[in-house]
Order: sequence, then structure tokens, then C-alpha cells
Amino acid sequence: MDEALTEDTLLGGRVRLAQPRHGFRAAVDPVLLAAFVPARPGDAVLELGCGSGAAFLCLAARVPGVTVTALERDASLAELATRNASANGVAATVLTGDLREARLPEVAHGFANPPFWPGGTPSPNSTRRQASHEQALLVDWVTALGKAVRTRGTASLVLPASRFAEASSLLRSAGFGAVSLCPLWPRVGVAAKRVLLRAVKGGRGPDAVLPGLVLHAGTSWSATADAVLREGAALPVNPPDAR
Repeated sequence: MDEALTEDTLLGGRVRLAQPRHGFRAAVDPVLLAAFVPARPGDAVLELGCGSGAAFLCLAARVPGVTVTALERDASLAELATRNASANGVAATVLTGDLREARLPEVAHGFANPPFWPGGTPSPNSTRRQASHEQALLVDWVTALGKAVRTRGTASLVLPASRFAEASSLLRSAGFGAVSLCPLWPRVGVAAKRVLLRAVKGGRGPDAVLPGLVLHAGTSWSATADAVLREGAALPVNPPDAR
């Protein structure tokens, strides 16, 4: 193992993930995002800004047989994501490029964990800075998803709760509808800091607030969060009339 990397696991050991020892490292967000994508075996899926591959690897572990394409701007991370896919037996095509310019395939489901801080003091570490602070704007991420996702397919995002209204508006402008909001509450009675958003390309069904997920109970994960994070369970799918 390269000393600049660590060998970690996700989903209770079902996913092996080599990632940079320093800089941006996968936490729970990509795992939760993967659990929110309503993919089925045989579907073509696309992850924008895949980093070392945590999200698409978790999705492929839960839904064997998906066809994975991923895009990553950082060439070293794209190479690492390719290696991680191979180590996990996942057939993935990892492209290197800027989502504002890349030619993307048509897919059933697209998803992203975009950098979401427009201001503040960025990290001195370049990898962490690219992962957390906007270079391409949120509108660019949503526009790219709108171009790649086929009609009746879905786009899924994990974002700060403060940006869900902006993201919902952008999704509508990109041709999506039937927006589903899934709050991620740190604990019972505590306001959500993160949310998951999913929308249907060309969807005409009603918007929905899904049951959401309470992450912690006492000093441990809640039972539902543990099922998602360690056992690979799925989060709520779209309401029946949304698609």
C-alpha cells in the first residue's frame, strides 16, 4: 500500500476503499447518497465528482449489475477510483475532466456530492479544497445531470440543508420535477444539517418530504442508520406516483 493512502472499508467491509491519507476523505455523505439512488440491476448510472469512488462503489455493492460511469476532475483521484473499482470487482468507466465540458453518456440515474461552500476560508490542502469549495457552481452540476439523465430517470444530490431550495429550483430549470426531500437529522429533535434531494426527469408528480433519517441514538448510530451505513440498506424510494 502506498504510504500516501489508507485502506479503509465501507458497508461493514463489503466495500474496500483506498483513499488519500491527507486531504478529502470519504465520510457518511457518499454512503447515504448511494443508498438514496433508486437504481435497479442493469441500469446505467453516472456519478459526477466521484473522488476515490466511495459512492458508486457503495451503490454497486447494493445493486449488483449496474453499469457505472463516473467523472472526476482530479486525474490522480480518477486513477484511484479506477483502481478501487477493480479491487471491488466493479466494472466502472472513470472519466477525467471538467463537468462543464465533458461528454457524458445517457443514464437512468445520475448523482453527485458536489462541493457546496461558496465562501469562507478554504483548506490549504488542495484536494480537500476542491472537494469542499465550489469551483463549478451548483447550477453547473445540475445542468450536467440534466444533460445526462434520460426522461423518467432521476438525479440525486446530498447538500447542506440551507441549499435545498436553491437546488430544487435548479433541478426544475434543468427539466426535472417531482422533487423528493429526505432530511438527515443528527438526532431526534435536532434540525437537519444535510439533506438528500432526488428529482425525476420530466416528472409531473407531486413533490414529497420523505420520512428522513435520524443518524444517531445516544452515542451510536440509530438502528436505521446502522442498517444503511453498515448493511447496505436502501433509503426511501420515490412515492409511487412521482414517476
